[in-house]
Amino acid sequence: MTARQASAIPNEVLRLQGLCAGYGETVVIEDINLCLAERDSVAVLGRNGVGKTTLLASIMGHTTRHGGSVAFHGKNIDALPVYERNRAGIGYVPQTREIFPSLTVEENLTVAARSKVADQPARWTLERVYDFFPRLKERDRHMGNQISGGEQQMLAIGRALMGNPTLLLMDEPLEGLAPIIVETILSGLQRLVREDSLTLILVEQSARLALSVTQTALVLNRGRIVHAGDSNSLLADPDKLAELVAVH
Repeated sequence: MTARQASAIPNEVLRLQGLCAGYGETVVIEDINLCLAERDSVAVLGRNGVGKTTLLASIMGHTTRHGGSVAFHGKNIDALPVYERNRAGIGYVPQTREIFPSLTVEENLTVAARSKVADQPARWTLERVYDFFPRLKERDRHMGNQISGGEQQMLAIGRALMGNPTLLLMDEPLEGLAPIIVETILSGLQRLVREDSLTLILVEQSARLALSVTQTALVLNRGRIVHAGDSNSLLADPDKLAELVAVH
């Protein structure tokens, strides 16, 4: 499926209509329209500073909304604080990871556990996260500040999954990681898209990697969407990709 702006779609998960948001009086993203269904996956691309992180933060409720609306599973959530958006089923993996250094790996996971969302049985348990990222099981008694950067990223993803989200927001999860860890996380993302019912929005500086695991590509420039289309088509057209991502 691709990003849509139709009046209604089956199994709609997220709808952004004319969203304008930023920090305080500063507007960073403008007129963002996006509609995603269950199992949709979107790569958000663009140069640094174009509003990619702000887009995710606005869906999560971390920014000041200046206009437009955010609806989740058909309900307007503009007035909901961050913690209630998380309880409703939005998982967020920030660029800074923000794991708890004084808790063990297992405690970092269990503290975020939620048995169900919207009266649905839990899809993600501690055992399933360990199956998804076996390295975390090997480090389950290590403190959060005693594991590598790649392991911390796996932990941040696993912690978000423990909340049993229906929408997962990921902000540059591959940044600064060793190639073997990148392969592990990419494989995990492909499993999420292929096997689970999650809707995924992935912000990633490496456009090719992001396009390889998503269905749809959005390119932002100066806070606005300047391209929306099929990920595979954009991946197959390197000249167009370079032009879009490098646009000023």
